[in-house]
Formats: sequence, structure tokens, C-alpha cells
Amino acid sequence: MKVQQVIDTILDRFGGIKFEHTCDQLMSGSFDTEVTGIATTFMATVDVINQAIERGANFIITHEPTYYTGRDTTDWLNNDPVYEQKKKLLDDHGIAIWRFHDHMHAAPTDLIYDGLMKEIGWEPYLVKDQKFPYCYQIPEMSLKQLSAMFKEKLNMDVIQIVGSPDTRCRRVGILVGGGSLGLGTEEMPMILMREQNLDVLVCGDIIEWTLCPYVRDAAALGMNKAMIVLGHERSEEAGMKYMAEWLTPMLSSIPVHFVDTKEPFIYL
Repeated sequence: MKVQQVIDTILDRFGGIKFEHTCDQLMSGSFDTEVTGIATTFMATVDVINQAIERGANFIITHEPTYYTGRDTTDWLNNDPVYEQKKKLLDDHGIAIWRFHDHMHAAPTDLIYDGLMKEIGWEPYLVKDQKFPYCYQIPEMSLKQLSAMFKEKLNMDVIQIVGSPDTRCRRVGILVGGGSLGLGTEEMPMILMREQNLDVLVCGDIIEWTLCPYVRDAAALGMNKAMIVLGHERSEEAGMKYMAEWLTPMLSSIPVHFVDTKEPFIYL
């Protein structure tokens, strides 16, 4: 089975919307490459590429960019040693990389959210009449307990919060990845908290000088409001883990592996 055939199989299954302009492009290799194995991951870092090579996978499906900008543009990387050595590693091992981002979020259900919900087990708590952004009615617990749950489920050493650890959490909103930046409307996360009467908002990326002070001020005024910041990678990686599960039976002759990009930060 060739790279193009794998891509077509995925898009035929989870298509629907066909984007005329999309970042879902082949970033390395050829559409005609015969696939020996597939690695799904949040981002095709050098560490991920090396792990894919070790597992015999010559096709990496990544959710986020390979070449450091949202559209994976490379014109600015002429003579850049990081780019050149990374590209050489890919070329030397015949690795194809395809980005699966826009179509993944626009599938009949958002496949990144599906993976996160599977990982934390919140499918039964989804507020049924609430479309995206998604909100959940969970068994009541403290912000400290909720943070501990995310740390355990998502394998995090530390977690950022805004508000009191004793905040009572029952109604929760989740904005994965860049969704918590507002998706072009910076006030959207704050409006979501107000309109859905959220106790806590769980975020991927944040803008410190917009959303943080809103939640801090609410808490300082005695309101039951808090925020958990998972980061972009931790909030979306589970979607790529889940992808390996649903892709495997679709490609019975090709081994599919999940490779965890892991958090980008080291905490001292």
C-alpha cells in the first residue's frame, strides 16, 4: 500500500469537508512510497523520527508542523543547519511525513477531542445539547483533585492552575490546543465561561494577559472560577494515540505505532 492510498483511505473514512486550502500536505517523501509501517504522533520531532525508524515505520502521520511554522513554509530555512540536518535524516531513511490536522478536527466528530475523552474517560459527562466548544458535567471534586487526575491520565509531572486549589469543580469546559486562544475571537474563552456557567476551563494554549486575569479576577471577587493549563501538546497528543487504534484495523497489512512526542519542556 502506498502513501497516497493510506491518505485516501483515511480521508474517505473521515472526510466530508474537503478543504481547498489546507495545511494537510505531504511534508517529506513521496506519495508513491510503499509503506512498511506507520507512526502517528503529535509532532514529527527528530526524537519521534528516530523512534519511527527504530520501529521500521517509513510513514509518519503528524498533527502539527514538521518545519516550525503553521504552514510548514521552508523558504526562510535556506542554509539553516537544523532544517538541513533534519531533512537529511528523513531523506536518508526514506521517511514520508503527512500532516493530518484540518481534516482531523473537521471530521464528523473532532478526532483530537475523541482521543482526549477516551484517555480521561469523560464521554458520559458530555453536556449533550452543547456543541463545540465542549462542556462536561463531572462528579464534583476540588481543583486540586481534578489537576491530579489530568497529571495521572496525561502523564504530566507538573500542571499550571489559576484560582484556588480548593475550588469546587463540577461544570468544566475544555478547549484543546490553540482553541483556548479563542479561534480568532480572543474573548471567546471568557464568554464560554460566563454563558456555560463553568467552574473551571481546561486549556491547551493561553494568552497570559487576557484569559488569566479574567479567571484571577473572578476568583478574587469570590466567584467559583478556576483554570487548568495543559499546554498544546498534552491536550492534543491523545488524539494521535487514539488514531493508531482506529487506523490499525483499516490497514490490516501495515503495522501502526503511536509515538508520544512528549512535553516540550523540562522543569527545573
